[in-house]
Amino acid sequence: MLLIAYRQAGTVGAAVAGALAQTYSPLEIVVSDDASGDGTWDAIEAALAGYAGPHRIVRNRNARNLGIGAHLSKLAAMARGELLFVTAGDDVSHPERCERTVQAWLAHGRRPDLIACPLLDIDAAGAQQGLLQPSDLGAYRGADDWIARPPHVIGAGQAWTRRLVERFGPLPEGTIAEDLVMVFRAIVSGGAITLAEPLVAYRRGGLSRRRRALRAADVRRKLLANARHSLVELPCLLRDAELAGVRNEVAPALERQLARERHIAAQFDAAATPRARLRRLLRDRAVPAATRLRVFAYAALPWLLAPWFALKRLALGRRAQARASENL
Repeated sequence: MLLIAYRQAGTVGAAVAGALAQTYSPLEIVVSDDASGDGTWDAIEAALAGYAGPHRIVRNRNARNLGIGAHLSKLAAMARGELLFVTAGDDVSHPERCERTVQAWLAHGRRPDLIACPLLDIDAAGAQQGLLQPSDLGAYRGADDWIARPPHVIGAGQAWTRRLVERFGPLPEGTIAEDLVMVFRAIVSGGAITLAEPLVAYRRGGLSRRRRALRAADVRRKLLANARHSLVELPCLLRDAELAGVRNEVAPALERQLARERHIAAQFDAAATPRARLRRLLRDRAVPAATRLRVFAYAALPWLLAPWFALKRLALGRRAQARASENL
């Protein structure tokens, strides 16, 4: 198990406890703090203190923050074993997670390179909110399927084979959607499957939570952050496709996405002048016109959108007041 944590002092103890409680053996657990700078490392040490169970424990503390993709790649290189389970410092693996996954992998003749599972959706306090169901990855037979209907994936419920990591190499630094990249790699390799049983409690309100955009500045930040991440992940996917011999199948769709993200990054470049933004609006014809107009408005004319967001905040405030009144 590769347990990565970053600024999760309040939840990492439960994550470590879930790893230590695994019923499968032999199991190696690599617990790592990505240079948090808060109490995360101390919480990890406290959770591991006195452990005398059957599992092999490896501790790691990064000297600098690597981010999700590079952090997982570092731990994968440190770890041993044929299957690598991903878990985060704000999620909790059920005790039978590894055992059930290994059983399914062996039942499929060790062929799948990635095994996913549904997740129990829990809030910040640990209360269950529902079930998060990833796509049925067994229905994806190759790159054409992946492009035609991009799968819904959640990395917190995934396990990868070591051979998949070794074939494609480490994830580049700056990768945050490692789940999407690894699912693609698996689909064009030995395949992937999704189990029926939820085996992980996935905590909302952590690093992965979605924040509601209530101001134009919120949307600007989100667009730019997504563009920066995509400019790391899309070239990685194109390289992986080349290595797997399927570049022709995926390149048109991925290159369209890449053009869009490059356009967004250029529009939000702090050094871009109004004239440069207008030229890009008119010039980047590979990007749909509606997208170009929307991005231009957020990049060059955010004041134009202020009334809309004011109305949105007002409506949300009234709904919150109505719910509060109902609960009295």
